[in-house]
Amino acid sequence: MSSQYPALLVATPLLAALFISIAGWVYKKLCFPIAVVALSVATYASIGLLLRVLNEGVVHYRLGGWEPPWGIAYYVDHLNGLVLVVVCVVALLNLIGAKKSIDQDFPDKIGPFYTLYILMVTGLLGIVITGDAFNLYVLLEIAALTGYGLLAMGDKRAALSTLNYLYMGTIGACFYLLGVGYLYIVTGSLNMADIARILPPLYESKAVLAAFIICMVGVWLKMAFFPLHAWLPNAYTHAPSASSGLIAPLVTKVMIYVMIRLIFTVFTPEYAFNTLALSNAFVWLAAIAIVMGALFALAERNLKKMFSYIIISEVGYMVGGIWLGNRAGMTGAVLHILNDALMTLCLFLVASNIVYKIQGHSFDDLKGIFRKMPVTMGALVVGALSIIGVPPTCGFFSKWYLISGAVQAGQYGFVAALLFSSLVNVVLFFRVLEIAFFEPFGDHDGHGHTESIDEAPLSMLVPLLIVALGLVIVGVYTGDIVNLVIQFAIPREIL
Repeated sequence: MSSQYPALLVATPLLAALFISIAGWVYKKLCFPIAVVALSVATYASIGLLLRVLNEGVVHYRLGGWEPPWGIAYYVDHLNGLVLVVVCVVALLNLIGAKKSIDQDFPDKIGPFYTLYILMVTGLLGIVITGDAFNLYVLLEIAALTGYGLLAMGDKRAALSTLNYLYMGTIGACFYLLGVGYLYIVTGSLNMADIARILPPLYESKAVLAAFIICMVGVWLKMAFFPLHAWLPNAYTHAPSASSGLIAPLVTKVMIYVMIRLIFTVFTPEYAFNTLALSNAFVWLAAIAIVMGALFALAERNLKKMFSYIIISEVGYMVGGIWLGNRAGMTGAVLHILNDALMTLCLFLVASNIVYKIQGHSFDDLKGIFRKMPVTMGALVVGALSIIGVPPTCGFFSKWYLISGAVQAGQYGFVAALLFSSLVNVVLFFRVLEIAFFEPFGDHDGHGHTESIDEAPLSMLVPLLIVALGLVIVGVYTGDIVNLVIQFAIPREIL
């Protein structure tokens, strides 16, 4: 059974999407259980696959038995083994937590929504597990097209915001595909490991240089790396709560993974860090992204949009950490994929609960909400502490590795950007908590509301509390995660 985990990870949600679509026409109440079962199976398979990698090393799986480079190969190592678990767990927890919100927002579109949701997860899992550069593009488009549908189902401005995302996302995907085309021209292969084997004698080729730059720009567009971020804030802000709770924690992190995979497995660290020698420039770009994301967040008066700009800043953390080019920085970046996925999920589950009860997410809607929704806001406090980087929450430890790597590399501008971002995050969340706790509770018409507790339903609170607790547990066990998984995800030649 364990030998089929790679196939189960992608096939189970893919088939489930078909059954959900049918159930949407026949009996809508089956849609949610089918989706939960599919993601539960995928989560079980992803954890089993990671344990197998820890025990046996890299897992190779050939679809249909075809040998690469002619056939499509799945390649699972410590890096994507960890990311697969992150994708499955986040998608499952958000699905459970968002059920009430989905029932409220889409009573007539239950089937289509769950179908798109599961197909989105299928695309993300496929992106992470594939070892074929072109197959990655196909799965990238599956995830993107379903993501556009999920985001466009939001408020009145969602359609226009999603259209902007569609334009930018399509350009990013085209850039990536063009880069892969250049690689195919010079290597004659689409298998990632095969390309890495063929490339070293071709390091001086202008076509390889063009492929690298074009692929990087395409991936940066998809991950909203500043200044290629313009599509993200509005798309996430106007999206339905259930959609943003899936897409915000995962899409940028999966694209960070794609960037790392291109550097480690396709172009190789030797080419990326030694032949090109562009690390210093990319780290400075990341530092600028961190600072600008923090400043944009500081200017916001809307909770979801503030969270969206925090994501842009966090993308800078991970891009900069990888391009520091040393083991400490890369450890921080890979660890932050896990940490930021959980932190972002926590923030957007909080936003989902607030929107469910109050039907708004501007700062004016938050007045006195701490007394009305103490559990939800308590979880926000935990998420805020992790975003700021307060131990023992997990956010502290990835920042520690990133700062250590930056000091080791002599990148003090990156250190300053990280510290500046943390200080701004203190201001951001203190401002939100001040409004939520101290300001009088009243509606826009000046009529007072009751201050009695009126929390979100238990089905929304339990996943949120699990995630909030997870932020502390992951922080406490960071040493084990680094020693058992992440240190093996980084190539040995990286010092």
